[in-house]
Amino acid sequence: MGAAAKERLTNGAVVESRHRPQRHDTNRSVALIKATVLCLTLAAGIAFIAEPALAKVAKKGAHGAIALQRETGQFGYAYSASTSRAAKMEALNQCGHPRCEVVANFRNACGALARGPKKYFPATGATRPEAEAKALRLCAARECEIAAWACTK
Repeated sequence: MGAAAKERLTNGAVVESRHRPQRHDTNRSVALIKATVLCLTLAAGIAFIAEPALAKVAKKGAHGAIALQRETGQFGYAYSASTSRAAKMEALNQCGHPRCEVVANFRNACGALARGPKKYFPATGATRPEAEAKALRLCAARECEIAAWACTK
């Protein structure tokens, strides 16, 4: 097996020991590598399969919109549509004028429309107070007031 090693102690005695070379259990190492590769493959497979489902969850949400006809002041809104297009169509239908236009659209948020002395000012925000504050700040006149608001959450 291994070569004998002789060592002389301080009292003059000679001690002989045999060093055995370390043996690696190759079967065990190979099994560990195979198990690691299998786990990584399974994890990657699960992630690959789950990715489209996660993407659908991330895209899902409530959509909203505010439409306005600037000359008449008519407006319409939507707050729980399943798509952005559906929210815009609902807001335009509620507005009821052929020249209505979508002035704000949002998802999982709020929209507000401030009416000033001569113009309208749309804004969006995470909450109703935020959207209203932004719209009023854009208006920047004393006579400004919130004409419409909608929130999806």
